Amino acid sequence: MYYFPQDPPYFILIAGLLAGIACGAAFDGTLRQSVKAWSVDRRNTKLATSDGIALPLTFLGICLGIIFFLSAGLEIFGFPTWLAYSIALPLTIFIAILLWYQLQVVFKQLDRGGSPALDLDSWEE
Repeated sequence: MYYFPQDPPYFILIAGLLAGIACGAAFDGTLRQSVKAWSVDRRNTKLATSDGIALPLTFLGICLGIIFFLSAGLEIFGFPTWLAYSIALPLTIFIAILLWYQLQVVFKQLDRGGSPALDLDSWEE
């Protein structure tokens, strides 16, 4: 027995995609602004312990857009709504935690050693 939705959620798919792209552009701008402020005053500004809410908020917006995009895509391919969201939600949360952790690691490396700390060619032995 197959499940075919009568009205596939194309609107939710497009809205999730556009929300993810818009929040991604805002995340990019916020991240560039934070790095620019850090490069001007490295002693008083720490990237890893930034108190701003803009960066996590835009990251959360990206994640929400991805959740809706993935779940709508799964629904279009015949998954029931409850199953589509129960796949998209944990998958997005897991990947978001990994990405946020990696971003914090990069920020800590930059705080400790500046831009040369990210030079991967210097790790050659």
